Amino acid sequence: MRPGLFKLRDEGVPIERIVAAAQKVVDQLTPEQRSQTLLHIDSPEWRTWSNPEFLISDKGIRLDEIAPSLRDAVLTVLKETLSPEGYEKAIGAMRINHFLGELVNAPAVMNEHSYNFVLFGAEPSTTRPWGFSFYGHHLCLSVFLYKTQIVVSPWFTGAEPNVIDSGPYKGTRILDVEERLGLQLMQSLDRQTQDKARTYELMKDPTMPRGRWNHDDQRHLCGAYRDNRVVPYEGVLVSSLSAEQQSLVAQIVEQYLLYLPAKARELRLGDVKAIFDETYFSWIGGNGDNDPFYYRIQSPVIIVEFDHHSGVFLTNGEPAKFHIHTLLRTPNAGDYGWALRSQIDALEQDYVWEG
Repeated sequence: MRPGLFKLRDEGVPIERIVAAAQKVVDQLTPEQRSQTLLHIDSPEWRTWSNPEFLISDKGIRLDEIAPSLRDAVLTVLKETLSPEGYEKAIGAMRINHFLGELVNAPAVMNEHSYNFVLFGAEPSTTRPWGFSFYGHHLCLSVFLYKTQIVVSPWFTGAEPNVIDSGPYKGTRILDVEERLGLQLMQSLDRQTQDKARTYELMKDPTMPRGRWNHDDQRHLCGAYRDNRVVPYEGVLVSSLSAEQQSLVAQIVEQYLLYLPAKARELRLGDVKAIFDETYFSWIGGNGDNDPFYYRIQSPVIIVEFDHHSGVFLTNGEPAKFHIHTLLRTPNAGDYGWALRSQIDALEQDYVWEG
């Protein structure tokens, strides 16, 4: 692990509003719900999020099994915590999940509210570290909060299909900007640089080593239950690209930081841009307008992955552009706010010693 990459700082997060919203959730919990939902901040359950339609780790409260007032309170926590556009992205993923459930006649396991919420920390606090996990099919958010600072990492967002084409939410779509910008960046590279960026020609390439592709994650390396995985750098250095191409990289990363409130997003994007000389862009698959593809942007402070998947509920046996998985990780102990927590613990120990 490389230390010193993440610092405590003011990111302008409206912590009072977030805590007030979270407290309204806590106040409505029954004793049984409290025991399932309010977990210790050191709980290993931080790391047991998962994105299939079926539950692998059942903890917290499930939105489609609780009273509407409690469900609304949980969604208000999301709304107060995330940026407005990040909240709309999350709600879009949930609505597409509902649409898919109706499409394949499986609404009991896939609906707009088939998501779990669990809170870490004794109570929501404006001065102490705490956080929450919100997870289910195609949407998993791990959120850490300390005073006015926020970490939303790791997260996973997917869609199958990528657009709702009928019903009350017709026209809802997500992940198309990440798709468009990624392809634009790859197509902007000259042939030699494309060849360097492309680690495999085919989406399931016979030259891939054992474990490089798997049924669940397909080309993703950093999905659920992959905490602390060592991922080698591949592709081209972003600092070797033109100014216009580096701008595209920044635009892609900004889309992956969309869940963060504006000031936190600006600061985190600055962290990423500051080490473009250690940032790599890599690609799998073709780069024609209709080709499915995978890409990754990776540095000591961020990993983002984009992947066109084969069908799970739909019938495409090969990867296609209407089933997309995306995720973000923060390497070097950034996930779950761990690098910040170690600094917080050190500050508290110094305070106790001086006291």
